[in-house]
Amino acid sequence: MGLMTKSRESGRDASPTAEPPRFAPFALVWSLLIVDPLIILSTIVCSTVSVVFTFIDAKGRIPMAMARVWARSLLFFAGARVTVEGLDKIDPNGSYVFASNHASYMDTPTVLSNIPVQFRFLAKRGLFQIPFLGTHLARAGHIPVPRDDPRAAVRTLTRAAEVIHEHHTSILIFPEGGRTHDGEMHEFKEGAAYIAIKAAVPIVPVALIGTRAILPFNSGTFHPGRIRLRIGDPIPTAGLTLRDRGALTVSVREQVARMLQDI
Repeated sequence: MGLMTKSRESGRDASPTAEPPRFAPFALVWSLLIVDPLIILSTIVCSTVSVVFTFIDAKGRIPMAMARVWARSLLFFAGARVTVEGLDKIDPNGSYVFASNHASYMDTPTVLSNIPVQFRFLAKRGLFQIPFLGTHLARAGHIPVPRDDPRAAVRTLTRAAEVIHEHHTSILIFPEGGRTHDGEMHEFKEGAAYIAIKAAVPIVPVALIGTRAILPFNSGTFHPGRIRLRIGDPIPTAGLTLRDRGALTVSVREQVARMLQDI
């Protein structure tokens, strides 16, 4: 199986969220006049402060703290209230690969603001081209993912494993490769398993419920609501080889699917 291929055993059998709200004129006006300007302002301020501190904070703790401030501000502006389950399963000082379903642009802020570990994350290269935000991502050590170059993708995964060891940090990755457009959780690619095995750290399944209702796919309209973040049981990778990445990917996805269905 290729590193960026999908696991054959996986299917589309779990719905991350309920259907997003239908068109609401008030929500659209509220989003355009209040939420969007506040998010832009927060992004500019937090990114600027973060970039300044990257020059004096080699460990990246202050930029990470600013990223959390930014993430919490987005959730607050959007009227999102988050409930977290399973924090006792992880060590705040440990290193992990967190593998989550991906339903909305609100997924990353939800994870960043509620899982208390040091993070780097893999993100599509386009995010690094956004003013202020892109500069922060690059300076803070987050990792752009090339989608159309398989060899470059392998180098990116290897680099992610190296970052875990060099910075004693964790990696957040969305194994579906992008947001779900239909509300169903799609097949997982093997990148998360590759990184975890290569770095010899546990991989942690994460389920996000409700983010799609807050900010639906291809929509700029926010809807206040509740989000549930569920942390699954860490899966050890000690003794595994890269040949085991397919089976590990299936195990991770199955655990995420169970957490999504247990509503």
